[in-house]
Amino acid sequence: MAAVLFGLSTPLAKPLVAGAPPVLVAGLLYLGSGLGLFAWRRVRRAPAVRLSGTSWGWLAAAVGCGGLLAPPLLLAGLTGLAAAPASLLLNAEAVFTALIAWVVFRENVDTRVALGFAAIVAGGLVLAWPGGSAGSVAVGPTLLVLAACALWALDNNLTRRVAEVDATWLAMVKGLAAGGTNTALALAGGARTGPVASVAVTLLIGLFCYGVSLSLFVVALRHLGVARTGAYFSTAPFVGSVAAVVLWSEPVTWRLLVAGSLMALGVWLHLTERHEHRHRHEALTHDHLHDHADGHHDHEHPPGTPPGPHRHRHTHTPVVHSHPHYPDLHHRHRHGHGSPGGDGPVGA
Repeated sequence: MAAVLFGLSTPLAKPLVAGAPPVLVAGLLYLGSGLGLFAWRRVRRAPAVRLSGTSWGWLAAAVGCGGLLAPPLLLAGLTGLAAAPASLLLNAEAVFTALIAWVVFRENVDTRVALGFAAIVAGGLVLAWPGGSAGSVAVGPTLLVLAACALWALDNNLTRRVAEVDATWLAMVKGLAAGGTNTALALAGGARTGPVASVAVTLLIGLFCYGVSLSLFVVALRHLGVARTGAYFSTAPFVGSVAAVVLWSEPVTWRLLVAGSLMALGVWLHLTERHEHRHRHEALTHDHLHDHADGHHDHEHPPGTPPGPHRHRHTHTPVVHSHPHYPDLHHRHRHGHGSPGGDGPVGA
């Protein structure tokens, strides 16, 4: 769902940048996300969130990369590209995200995940490959979109460091901080917001395509890790290209059909992945939303603790076991040569 909502953002934003500066549109989109989630949290009376000093640093860096810089770059590129190719270029975000996760944060990737990821990227390349002068892609706008993808990839990996925090709170903070800043900068530079109805539509698109999408994305980061979440999220460009065909009557070509098949194959490979090996959990104390049915939260509670998913500060004792898992909050261990399946070496 996060990929679907984000995929819709590009074709929906295409007409918005025709009548307003990209920085203003980006600001209003993220401001809509922040304001909408702020209202949602107030209605639900969501508890306050507390971050450590280090976590605030990770969050600030993520807001800067993914909220302040990336959206204006994408929308600036969108002024020189049609919605479909611009959507498809967003496949680069998954590439950059996975590269950072694998190289910097050492997430494990087995052959099945790599093949699935390659299939998804291949689908994007089929659609984006120039087909003569009529199908050529402008270099300048393309580079702007790719720069936005690189910044969002950094954002994805930085957000993982605080992914255990309430997802709606994270998305709200990003929206208010980045949206408020970019909107203020645009207005200070002389930009005009236009009719109230247009502003309202922009805010609403931002709420769902950025706010709700980001909240779901953070939840996925928590449970799947960065590389796998990025791979699933790379279906968003395909959603965007299909939406562009439906909304703006862009032609359906053989490229679209071939790319769709490749992306579907890639998603299937990821969904059917099974990563299991013997690994060690070191002692860990933290605070996040959890459920005791997952096999990693066998601790006592004070009287009156509600059943089902809940959050509080708790401690995990050291344990060595084997079961299917993803590189989530509780599985950030190193892998040996035999780890993708069976009883490989115990990770640290």
